[in-house]
Amino acid sequence: MRLKKISLFLLCCIVLLESAGCEAFTRKFTRKSKKSEQAVQMVLVPEEYKSNMTKEELYRQYFLFWKSWHDELENALTQKSSLKKKTDCAQEALKNLINMKGMLVDDMQKNIDVYVNKTIELLAAIKSDIYGTNDSRNLQVAERIKMDIHKEFIYPKIKNYLK
Repeated sequence: MRLKKISLFLLCCIVLLESAGCEAFTRKFTRKSKKSEQAVQMVLVPEEYKSNMTKEELYRQYFLFWKSWHDELENALTQKSSLKKKTDCAQEALKNLINMKGMLVDDMQKNIDVYVNKTIELLAAIKSDIYGTNDSRNLQVAERIKMDIHKEFIYPKIKNYLK
């Protein structure tokens, strides 16, 4: 009986020593350094990609962006969305309207300035209406601006006035 216990003990010791000498076992229980071996380089100069779009395509794209942001603004005013959502939509619509203006000749820029100013006034009215009490009036103004711009500055009417 005593011989069995000793042989079992020796067998366990041999297995333990064999497993401790295993490379995977030692690698598993060694600490890894906290410093990364390779420093990540930062990009300091962003690259600008120039589009190969024609003036027609750019104007249509700006018009489409303006229309979609203006529709989003109308939805936000209808659904009583947050003030941030309404102001973001109005700012994006204004940005695309200004981009459209930059593509037109000087005479047409004066015509679109009226709607840029109306959009700026609408944005100011939306920002000052913290609780959304004037959403219905702002919605009427936004619908009127959209209807007028869509009527006067759609591409088939404006194609001869692009720079």
